[in-house]
Amino acid sequence: MIQPLKKTFVSTLTGLCLALAGATPALAQTGSPGSGIDRSQFDTTVRAQDDFNQYVSGTWYKNTEIPADKSSWGSFEILHEMTQAQLREIVEAAAKTPAKPGSEAQKIGDLYASFMDDKTREALGVKPIAKEMARIAALKNKKQIPSLIAHLNHIGVIAPYDLQIHQDAKDATRYIADVVQSGLGLPDRDYYLNDDDAKLLDMRGKYQAHIEAMLAMYGDKDAAQSAKDILALETALAKVQWTNVENRDRVKAYNPVKLSKLNALTPGYDWKSYLADAGVAGRISFLVVSQPSYFSGFNEVLKATPLATWKTYFRWHLLASASPFLSQAWVDQRFKFSGTALRGIPENRPAWQRAMQLEDAALGEALGKLYVERHFPAENKVRMEQMVANLLQAFKQGIAALDWMSPQTKKEAQAKLATFMPKIGYPKRWRDYSALQIKRDDLFGNVMRANTFEQKRNVAKLGKPIDREEWGMPPQMVNAYYNPELNEIVFPAAILQPPFFDAKADDAVNYGAIGATIGHEISHGFDDEGSAYDGLGNLRDWWSKADHERFAAKTASLVTQYNAYSPVPGFKVNGELTLGENIADNSGLAVAFKAYLLSLGGKPAPVIDGFGGEQRFYIGFSQVWRSKMRDAQTIVYLKSDPHTPDQFRILGTLVNQPDFYRVFDVKPGDKMYVAPEQRVIIW
Repeated sequence: MIQPLKKTFVSTLTGLCLALAGATPALAQTGSPGSGIDRSQFDTTVRAQDDFNQYVSGTWYKNTEIPADKSSWGSFEILHEMTQAQLREIVEAAAKTPAKPGSEAQKIGDLYASFMDDKTREALGVKPIAKEMARIAALKNKKQIPSLIAHLNHIGVIAPYDLQIHQDAKDATRYIADVVQSGLGLPDRDYYLNDDDAKLLDMRGKYQAHIEAMLAMYGDKDAAQSAKDILALETALAKVQWTNVENRDRVKAYNPVKLSKLNALTPGYDWKSYLADAGVAGRISFLVVSQPSYFSGFNEVLKATPLATWKTYFRWHLLASASPFLSQAWVDQRFKFSGTALRGIPENRPAWQRAMQLEDAALGEALGKLYVERHFPAENKVRMEQMVANLLQAFKQGIAALDWMSPQTKKEAQAKLATFMPKIGYPKRWRDYSALQIKRDDLFGNVMRANTFEQKRNVAKLGKPIDREEWGMPPQMVNAYYNPELNEIVFPAAILQPPFFDAKADDAVNYGAIGATIGHEISHGFDDEGSAYDGLGNLRDWWSKADHERFAAKTASLVTQYNAYSPVPGFKVNGELTLGENIADNSGLAVAFKAYLLSLGGKPAPVIDGFGGEQRFYIGFSQVWRSKMRDAQTIVYLKSDPHTPDQFRILGTLVNQPDFYRVFDVKPGDKMYVAPEQRVIIW
């Protein structure tokens, strides 16, 4: 679909923001005041030593149904739901209140009003995309395709590749331009290439039928053949794409090519036209080609595929991208596949929730500014800063004790840790949206202009100093991330609420919940990917060969451990794809536990609800990650997401924590017991 906001380059994200808002449930806390524990969700018929997830959340799993308009449901989604309800009040007030033309309030209100204007949507039908369809129809030869791709990159329509602007991984003082593989309508290349799995084969057939239905709605008299041609073309692209595991290798994906040498990679392809229309000509002397073999392969597919098929392919992706912003028939047809068939969601979200998603993406920081003013207490930031300081101190102590890191590498690690930049709550400087035009009666135009605004904003960075104050997420996003290029850990305001962070609760649960998340993000600076970047954000291997060998030996066992987990029959976790996140989960929890002990200052933790502080720490971790996900969405997740499904983020992490065994007296014979020599301990 059309991306309402071009992605800022953020290399590692944690957390799941897969569902959007509906009704606003309360986060019940039936423990003692200040405990942070939700005892009503325990299942005490299950021993903590046999299945800690069920012990802490068994009643929740038994009584919780995934809402009909959601693909998953858990702490992230519940908190996101609450946040969206808060934002809705802000946005609807803006939509009803006259505002100065060009002001952020006008843009927030008019964008929402344009999305909610069903009458205009129905009256216009497909007219909003007529001009873009005419652009595609006007293609006379394949030489014009690079210019069209540049345009589609600007307006947010899927094309065979995309353009990214970000900090140079080999020179942290400047921005560069990357081109990256893209072009598929299904979530991952496996959906096209795996002929042995009945579910993926079935989804491939449903996708083709969906393409046919959409093209027929638009008036394609040979929609069935067109759909076959499009699937064949996307399959050809999938065959030459890199896998998600290959894309994790940052060194392999850093391939600067001088503009004069691009023709050698893709003979005959008109990069000059693409770069000019993308707005980067004259701003760069080289282009980073993230997947060189893909671009060579794409060039061959381009030559081998008739122009008529390419035009049909581009028409299809324009329709698919635009359909959520057209009349109801198009919204329904799109959701029938992308929501129900692909992800198993019975019902689409209400219109206001979909409008909020667009608001968050297109005007994220303008809306975030209002959100922070109303819903982010200053004391939350202060408390969080202290927690981060304790986590950093625990990491500092932990580096000194690592058994797999050599003395010289430990010095480098300490130097990198000292340059970590925490960002908490909201940016110091808000984004300027003055160049973005929003019209109350032009929804699809608003979406295209928002995408174009973001693309131009990023392109304008070329030649300028690195903006180290920029955020890759708006404050109202329930998530967090680590960016190795800026060596920063970022925690938006919205995640600093219960159950992740409760300013009124005892620290034990907070350290198990948000503390483990902080630790997760910091640890990314020292995992198999983070080790490729130094403290300044340069792609420089600062580990010794022996460090790599010892670390690889430890993480090989982690790959094996997670490869064995199967959340859906016939589908297993990809231990290689999820390795970085699994390292971060295990490391983050271990260091957060040490940071919690540091926070006590040598004093004993209080016993609350019958649990000591160390026990409540692990309960806090477990209850924040409980969730349910539809099987179809889980398959999408397993194929395309670097995170392990949540139940194994709980169990897979806990079985490697020596302190967990001590705190809950886990012994041989207990179902969660793993022999000490088989536990993977990194920090």
